Amino acid sequence: MPIPNLFTGQGEPPTLFVSHGFIREGWTVSLTRDGETLLGHVRRILKAHQEALAAFVQSELQGTVRLGTVDEYAVAFLPAILARFAESHPLVHVDVVCDTTTNLLARFAENAVDFALITHGHGGDGGGIVLFREPVVWATLATHCAHRQDPVPLALFHPGCKFRQWAIDALAKQGRGYRIAYTSVSLSGIEAALRAGLAVSALARSNVAEGFRILDERDGFPALPSYQIALRRSEIADSPVHDCLEHHIVENFRPGALLTVAA
Repeated sequence: MPIPNLFTGQGEPPTLFVSHGFIREGWTVSLTRDGETLLGHVRRILKAHQEALAAFVQSELQGTVRLGTVDEYAVAFLPAILARFAESHPLVHVDVVCDTTTNLLARFAENAVDFALITHGHGGDGGGIVLFREPVVWATLATHCAHRQDPVPLALFHPGCKFRQWAIDALAKQGRGYRIAYTSVSLSGIEAALRAGLAVSALARSNVAEGFRILDERDGFPALPSYQIALRRSEIADSPVHDCLEHHIVENFRPGALLTVAA
């Protein structure tokens, strides 16, 4: 009888062969009753093994991470960062603190936050990683004419905010009259005044929402500086979980990742 070639299938198929757990007949292999029983045990063993590994891994990946951020950065950038982080660390509690850069720096100095996502350039905030640079722009509701009023009504963040100071300095240098009509520590508070058609504000380009329009020199508003976002990490934030969150934050600010935000 010719010897079959296992690669080409030529020759006569082998005769029926029964081994522990397997039946080979011709070119097919199937399980015996004992083999099917054994397969069930193997699957349960593998499942138990995976559950045991997961229990040890998850114990390392639990806990709390404290992330301080400027309010407008939370609105523009945190959704994508938190979504990616939750995929890899679903059991970690993320405590997000929204505040001004000045207050966040004070919290950071007291180790009250593990990370601080701040506006770069404030006094005393040297160090950290500069992640992003973007222009500050004038914005108002597209369907209203608050920008044509004299003096122009402004909705600005509280004292200590760079955007506020840049707006005041630019209008003063131009000699244009203004009045501070609304103030808020949060972006939602500023947006409320803009959506009512009551004011003009200085916002990060990425925070100009649908329904607003950007004002420029053609509208009588001088150009404003660009700002930078920096990330600072506390010395006590030294766990693998902190490493992972920092990685997700930095990766989120890569140029390709920000195309949809900065468009």
